[in-house]
Amino acid sequence: MQHAPAARPSLAPAARPSLTPAARPLLGAALSLALALTATACDAGERAADRPAGTAPPTAQSPATLPSPALPPVLTRGQARAALVTAADLGEAWGPTRGAATWRDEMLKATAERTGRADCRRLLDVLYTEDLFGGSAATAPRAAAALDDADGGAQLHYRITSYRAADIDTTLAWLGTLPDTCGRFEARAATDGTNREIRVTALTPPEAGDAREGLRVTVSGAAEGTGSTRADSEGEVLTVDLVAVRVGDDAFSLTNGTLGEPADDATRTCVEVGTERLTEARRQGRAQV
Repeated sequence: MQHAPAARPSLAPAARPSLTPAARPLLGAALSLALALTATACDAGERAADRPAGTAPPTAQSPATLPSPALPPVLTRGQARAALVTAADLGEAWGPTRGAATWRDEMLKATAERTGRADCRRLLDVLYTEDLFGGSAATAPRAAAALDDADGGAQLHYRITSYRAADIDTTLAWLGTLPDTCGRFEARAATDGTNREIRVTALTPPEAGDAREGLRVTVSGAAEGTGSTRADSEGEVLTVDLVAVRVGDDAFSLTNGTLGEPADDATRTCVEVGTERLTEARRQGRAQV
């Protein structure tokens, strides 16, 4: 807004015109309006100066188009950590992990050989990376734990993720298809190029949470007629239980792998205790929002 040009200063005193009583209120109103317009223009200039260069000024929006304030997640990272399964839940043999199990690269880092095995390749990636629900920031785990069984050589990874219930259920449904689509297939090991035989069977977890799904995957040495491998020569067979449970818009997934006999009680305890703790964490989260 343009201001009326100010009068030029004069060194000589000028005669002050006299005002009639009727003109005084009009002059006061005009001065008040001029001051208000000047203050508004200055305030707008200051706001424009505070905006970064190239930023368009804000435009008026109707209440229907204004973005709604972001709600805090029901489950904070602290609450998710409190809902984790610990070594104390599994027994004296279990403790915090000492690092990746020696069988991870040798047995799980492999690629399904035949074309049309996209689901099987994805399954192997999930087992190796422990990333069931995707790699985006939206599905990043809110808390995770890794535990080792020092006596039996098993390793258990446990992760809690918060996401939309419908998307979690889509992943659970995909897991349920794998015993049919990937019941038995071959994969080539990334470490030495030898073949692995993979078998996928359904695993029924305890009734827990709002939805759940489980698999048992065994990885053995070379398939018949493809030569031998170190795993085959030593008679090693890796067994990995993969289970996921949804509780509302949160879920936990776990893998329990071993070269020996799988400890079914560890998987079952994780499902039962984990569901109880996640349910309680969600209840506390809703109470604090």
